[in-house]
Amino acid sequence: MAGTWGRFNIASLVLGFAFLYLPIVLLIIYSFNESRLVTVWAGFSTRWYVAMLGNRGLMDAAWVTARVAFLSATVATVLGTMAAVALTRYTRFRGRLLFSGMVFAPLVMPEVITGLSLLLLFVAINFDRGFATVTIAHITFSMCFVAVVVQSRLITFDRSLEEAALDLGATPVKAFFQVTLPVILPSVVAGWMLAFTLSLDDLVIASFTSGPGATTLPMKIYSQVRLGVTPEINAVCTVLIAIVTVGVIAAALVNKRREVLRRREDMALVASA
Repeated sequence: MAGTWGRFNIASLVLGFAFLYLPIVLLIIYSFNESRLVTVWAGFSTRWYVAMLGNRGLMDAAWVTARVAFLSATVATVLGTMAAVALTRYTRFRGRLLFSGMVFAPLVMPEVITGLSLLLLFVAINFDRGFATVTIAHITFSMCFVAVVVQSRLITFDRSLEEAALDLGATPVKAFFQVTLPVILPSVVAGWMLAFTLSLDDLVIASFTSGPGATTLPMKIYSQVRLGVTPEINAVCTVLIAIVTVGVIAAALVNKRREVLRRREDMALVASA
């Protein structure tokens, strides 16, 4: 019976990973296809990567997407961290329930509603849609994800470290930046990376809030896919997959190095004691 359950678990795991990653593997393989037909393999070639680099529309959209993602992720990280600190440290203040609901509402709200609401807001205040409106929209929906990640770390944070800094004469702001922030920094970085990835991936909200000269890469890809998938689109998607993969691996290596250094410090303290 144990062997049967073991084979069943292995088969389920293999089928699950195949379902998730086989389409991505096929996309990467066919991005190196010589043929223009994405379903017909005609040999290995990098011609579509060269064509991608020469496509002015795709490159402009990629540049807009990168700027929006970096700026929105940075601002969302600052605001999300502040919101997480307020919700964790100040558990009793008037309007806390309303504030918490407003912070986390985008997590459960459909993107269509968020995009339409922001569109109506920009139209009502006569704010021209463009780069700024897309950035504001991405800050709005990604800030809550940062708040969730940082709040989960602050809940387990040892407040005695901060209190010791305050007893030694540090101001609350100085104690936060010199004691609290270095400890929760991995969660802040994780929140930034999550917000950056969500901004790169967003299509629905950007479609509602973008304007002339602010076409993002997902919007550009979607508009071209409706006319038919080309290996050039496969090349663009492969580059995006590579960027995200490198970011995830780099973050994992940094966290592993920090963990190794922390263990060495703990061992040194134990040895000195």
